[in-house]
Amino acid sequence: MTIKKTALITGSSRGIGREIARLFAKNNYNVVINYNKSEKEAKELLEELTKENCSAKIFKADVSKIEEANALVNYTIGQFERIDVLVNNAGISKFNLFTDTTYDEWHEVMNVNLNSAFYVTKKALQYMIPEHSGKIINISSMWGLVGAANEVHYSTSKAALIGMTKALAKELGPSNIQVNAIAPGVIETDMLKEVDEDTIEMLKYDTPLMRIGKPIDIARCALFLASEGGDFITGQVISSNGGFVIN
Repeated sequence: MTIKKTALITGSSRGIGREIARLFAKNNYNVVINYNKSEKEAKELLEELTKENCSAKIFKADVSKIEEANALVNYTIGQFERIDVLVNNAGISKFNLFTDTTYDEWHEVMNVNLNSAFYVTKKALQYMIPEHSGKIINISSMWGLVGAANEVHYSTSKAALIGMTKALAKELGPSNIQVNAIAPGVIETDMLKEVDEDTIEMLKYDTPLMRIGKPIDIARCALFLASEGGDFITGQVISSNGGFVIN
């Protein structure tokens, strides 16, 4: 009998995380949907997936706090007895000049985008390492690769996540745990709603594939990395950006 795998996706009530949770659930994973403030959206997703006979649970946790990150992992184990895939997706973006960035803003971005991945991963590894199996997927950004003006704090946090990915992949390889990062380009999420139409058109023009990415584009990449197709891929950064950034 094939054992049903379990995926924990942080920050999965909206945007990219929501689409990742939806796609994994529809591909026969047990899924834990994590939210902090977006309870309504999380419950709506749970209802949608339940109606389609998918296996899903929701759990409120501010994963930038150690105790709540630990509670999220413990809840997942309590419900499904295993964690096969961890997607560190929780993140926030702030747009301002570096010289205008406050100390509180800097720490908030680092706590949500970087420290949360450390907290959740550290706890999840208590279960993955003894099983000698697991997939960890960190959602970074193309700005973590090349940097973005007026988003130094965001770019720094996402670049650090890439460094964490590469180092952890080397450390966990002997335990048969693959660690990779996805660095999305411009994606249709709430972060893009404040951008005017002229800028959107310019972004499309600067993208060789001539379109803005969709959350499903990132979700499909995550699903591949979690599959058997990703078994010999570790320490890599896949930048799904339509060619906006080509290294």
